[in-house]
Amino acid sequence: MPSRDGRDAEQGTDEALDLEAAYRDSHVGEVLDSLDRELVGLVPVKSRIRDIAALLLIDKLRRAVGLSSGPPALHMSFTGNPGTGKTTVAMRMAEILHRLGYVRKGHLVAVTRDDLVGQYIGHTAPKTREVLKRAMGGVLFIDEAYYLYRPENERDYGQEAIEILLQVMENQRDDLVVILAGYKERMETFFRSNPGMSSRVAHHIDFPDYTPGELHAIAKLMLQQMQYGLSAGADEALREYIGRRLAQPHFANARSIRNALDRARLRQASRLFERKGGGISRQELETIEESDIRASRVFSGSAAQNDPVQNAASTSV
Repeated sequence: MPSRDGRDAEQGTDEALDLEAAYRDSHVGEVLDSLDRELVGLVPVKSRIRDIAALLLIDKLRRAVGLSSGPPALHMSFTGNPGTGKTTVAMRMAEILHRLGYVRKGHLVAVTRDDLVGQYIGHTAPKTREVLKRAMGGVLFIDEAYYLYRPENERDYGQEAIEILLQVMENQRDDLVVILAGYKERMETFFRSNPGMSSRVAHHIDFPDYTPGELHAIAKLMLQQMQYGLSAGADEALREYIGRRLAQPHFANARSIRNALDRARLRQASRLFERKGGGISRQELETIEESDIRASRVFSGSAAQNDPVQNAASTSV
């Protein structure tokens, strides 16, 4: 018997779908959980990724019952300073898209201008098409995408790469998702100069810089993954290091923290090696001491001057 409003006759029986089962079977929750484990902070970014995952899951259920408003627009822009997790989130986004059936393979191809733009006439198109061929069925991540557009150089071939990208982003959007990344201000200028590109990007996600507390937590997580630990003095020195390093130029968030830890490990190894004799305990092998941190050039005084692994690089790490 038809319902009072007659909708059953037109649309069929309204059967409830098990949203929880659909979410569980997609295994998207595993990807979102791994994102929480891998990245400290970034609450607005993680929230937006969850929103996109929810949109895709609901769209999949809508299509299952014959409802469709067309495939959702999936091209994205990730903006923020270096070391804020953009590439990691792009990798997890590729997994989400694959698990929900929006891309065939779920792999990530990360490139820059040099991978797309040629240096002479006839070189750009084959380079760009080769990259797109590798990325099909997954996600193409273009870092510092604004370098594709150089209006000050009339003989620049970046515009040709942009035109090819625009065509593929429109005509093959069911087989490729493009994520454009870079500094926020430069990306805004890029989009203003390329309205065709701007109109094809539906999701703009900004990645904030990490706070000192988050950077400290990131350092501890990195050390744990490398099976190192900090002595009490080293832990305090690391907090001070982070505060001083933040005040210096060319700071790249988690990337700079990783560099700092790599140098601390070098100092620890040099310190232990110089002992020349006697046994070394497991605790010594896995412990970063205060002197390994304070030998950095970020600290003033003789300790920094005597850094055994100091090199000629201009940027303090």
